[in-house]
Amino acid sequence: MLARFENRTSYASPGSHDPLMKPNTGDWTARAMDIGPALEEEAERRDRDGSFASESHALLAKHHFFSMGVPAELGGGGARHREMCDAIRALGTYSGSTALAFSMHAHLVAATVWKHLHGQPGEKLLRRVASRETVLLSTGASDWIDSNGTMQKVDGGFRVTARKIFGSGGPAADVILASARYDDPDAGPEVLHFSVDTASKGVSFADDWNTLGMRATGSNTVVLDDVFVPDDAISLKRPAGRWHPSWSVVLTVAAPIYMSPYVGIAEAAATRALSGAAKKAESAHVTYLAGELVNLLAETRFAWRSLVDNAADYDFAPSLSRANDALVAKTICANAAVATVRKAMELAGGPGFFRSCPLERMLRDVSAAPYHPLPEKRQLELTGRVALGRDPITNERLP
Repeated sequence: MLARFENRTSYASPGSHDPLMKPNTGDWTARAMDIGPALEEEAERRDRDGSFASESHALLAKHHFFSMGVPAELGGGGARHREMCDAIRALGTYSGSTALAFSMHAHLVAATVWKHLHGQPGEKLLRRVASRETVLLSTGASDWIDSNGTMQKVDGGFRVTARKIFGSGGPAADVILASARYDDPDAGPEVLHFSVDTASKGVSFADDWNTLGMRATGSNTVVLDDVFVPDDAISLKRPAGRWHPSWSVVLTVAAPIYMSPYVGIAEAAATRALSGAAKKAESAHVTYLAGELVNLLAETRFAWRSLVDNAADYDFAPSLSRANDALVAKTICANAAVATVRKAMELAGGPGFFRSCPLERMLRDVSAAPYHPLPEKRQLELTGRVALGRDPITNERLP
């Protein structure tokens, strides 16, 4: 694979020769670059049969990536939010699947770090992640405002039955963070957030991840079949069908993290296409395509940098406005990343259409970007309501 971050003049480089990015001063991006070739080799193999990139995840654990974002005083790697995003972006230039599955763990760590830094519970989970390289699994794609599944109250806790799609990284996960609906006899319909070990009775994974792209993420559906969740595993209760302040935290810290793999894919695609086209620079249409590609990559990076800046390394007060800004930038970043890789394919010409060319896999992998919360049309609806002084979920007029 062509050099990216290690080549300081490449379009994928965050170094001083790149006018769009500042140098990264931490070492987690360097570690990502060190293990990147091994991740890339497995990505190419696993993409063919759609199996989980288990070797890459073992390598991430060996190098303590899963505890990277835990504060040093709690035993972790001490990487701040911005540095995590940069490292995941670097991983994405080698393996979109591994970077994405890892980002699903990383954004849960980030949300928990925000809570810890702002005096809320979270230290226990962060210490577990740090001490055991515990891997967290998000079911966020199924856990939006109304969530899904059912919960029944029993002595000491609840019984949960649910199916949660897109359980990225499931084969390597130790703890699931999820939610489900509970019809409280007094408070009415609620959504309860909880954690459960993957080894718990009734937890399983459907063998249903056979997709266009991101084929090595192991994103099989999480199946919870009458799983017992003790009362002390409930981390949040919120009214169903209503906006809750917790989303202002989650969206702000999570969106830049799960968009980072796609920025890496776009950078790697641009690097490859531009390198291959250099010998054809005498052709006017080639130089025009190259210019278009550079502009699209800049748009991708600008939107992503806006996302990262919006999270302010956890130094922010949660607000609907900030969450909305994250959703807007996420849509722009996703669309621009997809357009960048498509333009790289156009610049590469016919050879890019062959499966032997990594650009073909990159195009399929980047195609997953728009599906992350919130997909564009849902984002536009929410953003439009906010702009018009309406409740983002119910569309009721705000005072």
